[in-house]
Amino acid sequence: MSAPVFLPPTSYEYVTVHKVQGETVTEASDVLAAEEPLEIRLGYGPAEQRQHRTLSITMRTPGHDFELAAGFLFTEGIIRSRQDLQGVIYCPDVEKEEERENVVRAELAPTASPDLPRLERHFYTSSSCGVCGKTSIEAVHAAACPVLPAAGPYVSAGVLHQLPERQRAAQDLFEQTGGLHAATLFSPEGELLLLREDVGRHNALDKVIGAALFQELLPLHNAVLLVSGRASFELVQKAAVAGIPVLAAVGAPSSLAVSAARDFGMTLCGFVRQNRYNIYCHDWRITQAGDEQQGNR
Repeated sequence: MSAPVFLPPTSYEYVTVHKVQGETVTEASDVLAAEEPLEIRLGYGPAEQRQHRTLSITMRTPGHDFELAAGFLFTEGIIRSRQDLQGVIYCPDVEKEEERENVVRAELAPTASPDLPRLERHFYTSSSCGVCGKTSIEAVHAAACPVLPAAGPYVSAGVLHQLPERQRAAQDLFEQTGGLHAATLFSPEGELLLLREDVGRHNALDKVIGAALFQELLPLHNAVLLVSGRASFELVQKAAVAGIPVLAAVGAPSSLAVSAARDFGMTLCGFVRQNRYNIYCHDWRITQAGDEQQGNR
């Protein structure tokens, strides 16, 4: 089996498996999504007094690592804009060979003023869940979260029904492995703007937000976000920080995700698949056939 030329070689690996169908067993090659730790280090302070520390360790699928780091810094409130980030590099001074390209250092601009008490908190996230809780809702509000637009954008039901198919068609790595989450930004008209994949749903979203940060597209007030799998509180929180007004999920939302979306003024949809969906809050942004645009309900 030849390697897919359109995928980064570090994003997948081949293994030999025994496929069992009924009583027939055959040996075959299978492709798996890669999962490796990424350590995010931070450099900050005046040029003559730079400080460095490890900020996060997350399990991720290699690829778009700089976007992942940038998105993480933005959604956690460490940086507020592209100007706060001087750059991201792979650390050249790692001690072990397996750490090469698995450790990145994000250098803040000398003029950036990170929240030092927040830096004292050592983040550890896994590929399946992240840091969340009721207190995080207050933290998002306190971090000058962009106010979501109160006059749209409006998304038609017809467009919403089409988004999962459009996302799936663009998931190159999922097509090869079947084992990845995706986060995708669409225009209100359904145009695919950005897509990133990862074993962790929160990592996929951080990669998308990091890409938008590098392209200076934030806040994403005119974007619709579709995530594979369920909608957790953490995804709602990250979307809110990026200014995304509509979040749709292929799976179910959690109770805290709905509560947070309601507080943020975000339209939250779940079970968006097979020509159906549920709207959990702020349904005024989703228009049905023949509807007139109405005010907030």
